[in-house]
Amino acid sequence: MIGTKHETSLHRELKFSYTGLDGQTEASVGSFVADGINALGEYIEIQTGNFGQLKKKAKHFSAHGKLRIIYPVIITKYIEVYDIHGKKLYSRKSPRKGNAWDIFRELIYAPELALNPNIVIELALVDAAEHRIKDGKGSWRRKGISIQDRKLLVLHERICLNKPSDYLRFIPFKKNEEFTTNLLSKNGNITTDLARKTVYVLARIGVIKKTGMKGNFHVYKNVSFEKQRQKRKKTDFLS
Repeated sequence: MIGTKHETSLHRELKFSYTGLDGQTEASVGSFVADGINALGEYIEIQTGNFGQLKKKAKHFSAHGKLRIIYPVIITKYIEVYDIHGKKLYSRKSPRKGNAWDIFRELIYAPELALNPNIVIELALVDAAEHRIKDGKGSWRRKGISIQDRKLLVLHERICLNKPSDYLRFIPFKKNEEFTTNLLSKNGNITTDLARKTVYVLARIGVIKKTGMKGNFHVYKNVSFEKQRQKRKKTDFLS
């Protein structure tokens, strides 16, 4: 089928899970093809990588209806290594653990997606198995071992981000409490680099605003969405 040649088992399993028995897979509108349509008529797109590559497609589908972007976050990954004949050599648990904050690693390339009222970004927190082959053709970092496939093991939780205010869950501070990227890194238990990406996205979508400086660090605080809505209504009335 169209667009299925290079998809992983993880991608395919999530696609069928989210389209459901009453939906359909590989739904096309014009020159773009979505992974499917669910029973509610929402376009479904499973996105495992850079959201920047999704911008044109997302804009197209959201102009024709509701688009639900599914971003799988691998909480626990099990690595299985086979030889070229299919014999399993060994397996191990990856030390790298994913979490919901990983969305900002990708959303930094297209923060405007979070502002589109016709787009829902849904995080699928999963455990997955990564199938690798010792064929000498893979990355030097993996000593020539190639990644062949990723398979879904468990779907733990779904987190829906329907509107900008839903991203307030990523601000571990009180309503008017000021913070820096260093404090966000500490309180959120994430790296400083990821905290910077998070702050960039949250500022772009209007969830936080810059209030000043504290030494060499920018200071931020979250924004009241009720006040924002009131300001928008007043501006719309006057325009």
